[in-house]
Amino acid sequence: MRKTLLLLHLLSISICLSQNEKPSRDSFKLEIVADSLNNYSMDVNASPYFVKDKILQIYPSENLFIEAEIVSDTISTMKVVEKNQNPDKTIEIEFVQKAEDRSNIITMLTVKNPFDRKLIYKAVMYTPKGDYWKPTSTIPVRPKLLAFETWPHSIITLVLSDWEFE
Repeated sequence: MRKTLLLLHLLSISICLSQNEKPSRDSFKLEIVADSLNNYSMDVNASPYFVKDKILQIYPSENLFIEAEIVSDTISTMKVVEKNQNPDKTIEIEFVQKAEDRSNIITMLTVKNPFDRKLIYKAVMYTPKGDYWKPTSTIPVRPKLLAFETWPHSIITLVLSDWEFE
């Protein structure tokens, strides 16, 4: 009887913890300022946040909690979760566009590093002006701090990859 109760308790904990996982975004309408005269709009279908292992696609207006598992000083897995229940291993990412003045468009990515080591990653962007993916530079995120990346133009989506410690 005791073993059965323990097994049921462990099963319920496992179910509760897995309910925090959010592998896919809900569909939504993306509307951003493209330039001083035009807007850009598209329907973003329900889709996985991670398009492949540790390759994250993010759109303006998204604010994500990325829980990372570390094995032998390496980020082994990453998953999007609803709530930051494990702040010591959850990367927080916010992607926004600010365009109060259409002549001064700013797209900003904020990355919060919960780890004791510098966090690095690579990024490519897709913009309303181009019909291709373009690499962009990123700066390492110092331990336990935030990093801000800004671009003086619109970005439809970013893909962030090659997550590792420096």
